Amino acid sequence: MNIALKNIKQLVTVSANEKKIKRGNEMRELNIIENAGLIAEEGKIKWLGTMNDFPKNLSEDLEILGCENCVVMPGFVDAHTHLIFGGSRESEFAMRSSGATYQEIAASGGGIISTVSKTREATKLELKKRARHYLSQMLKHGTTTVETKSGYGLDFKNEIKLLECARELEREELTTIVSTFLGAHSFPLEYKERKSEYVQLVMEEMIPYIGGKKLAEFCDVFCETNYFSVDDTRKILSKAKEYGMKLKLHAEELSNLGGAELAAELNAVSVDHLEHISENGIRALQNSETVAVLLPGVSFNLNHQYAPARTLIDAQIPVAIASDFNPGSCMSYSMPLMMTIACTQMRMSPEEVIVASTLNAAAAIARSKTIGSLEVGKNADIIVLDIPNYKFLPYHFGENHVRNVIKNGVQLDF
Repeated sequence: MNIALKNIKQLVTVSANEKKIKRGNEMRELNIIENAGLIAEEGKIKWLGTMNDFPKNLSEDLEILGCENCVVMPGFVDAHTHLIFGGSRESEFAMRSSGATYQEIAASGGGIISTVSKTREATKLELKKRARHYLSQMLKHGTTTVETKSGYGLDFKNEIKLLECARELEREELTTIVSTFLGAHSFPLEYKERKSEYVQLVMEEMIPYIGGKKLAEFCDVFCETNYFSVDDTRKILSKAKEYGMKLKLHAEELSNLGGAELAAELNAVSVDHLEHISENGIRALQNSETVAVLLPGVSFNLNHQYAPARTLIDAQIPVAIASDFNPGSCMSYSMPLMMTIACTQMRMSPEEVIVASTLNAAAAIARSKTIGSLEVGKNADIIVLDIPNYKFLPYHFGENHVRNVIKNGVQLDF
């Protein structure tokens, strides 16, 4: 299907020079075209510019979408989610509101392990039905590409089950799904006293199978105190690299172990969380191509300290933001809400959070050549917002401003 968007009040292209990532002051540049138009054919952006230059000879099958008084921008890229899971953890939310900490909840049998139990019990049909609903809601809120991790199986059978669910959902073409293997998310109860054996299971059985079947593009590890050490993380990710997987890390969420330095050492595509990153970690990332993915919804929900976004941006480190949608620490997939929190609590500007949730988020999943900005030749993943200007997006929070979603050049019906 071919489509033309006309009379756009503000066309927020994000990048106009084929730049694949933005750093520092570049993150304040949105390359806006006023009174604009855009044409997409066969799923790609063919033309964009001012209405004064709008092409005269249009194909007969072109669908026309009027965008008067609207903002048009790239679809959001959510570069860190745990989309597929069983059960829910609202009881933990209530416990936290009464003063319990993340670590105390985990020690009492809650946390990741409680979700593992429910996920193991669930069938693929049940897991996909629920994830399909979440994907639909994400699209309605403007997210057109979603990274999702395994990590709630924590054994061979169930980790494979989760990755197969993701692959089958991707084939349904609801949206673009990028899969990450996170078998090293926590230690399952049956390996609580045999942690080194679980690390070997991940390395010697899970990774070879997943890499051989190409069930995941990325491998991630939760590098954290009481979870996976820097040494374990290095071993697991090095093995994953042997099988052609790109690398990610959960690092410095609850403490500083040196995960950021390891991410730079291993040339990881992204390192996520970073609430407790050190000066050494910042220096390491400055000398790397690794994207820092910040998760403001987690800090908001857990009442934890926030990642030092200003320090990272001022250090010329490329910053993305993501939802970390999951049943425990952030039961929200609203990228606009994450943008608002990043503005109010992390001192990011409206321009920076837009770049962080589009182009830089695409770079965090190795997709910025095809998505994340509106440029000729890129995928036509586009959202139309019923707001007077782009600053309203984080400013007027708690409401869904998305009027239209266009995925690969096709306007979606909800």
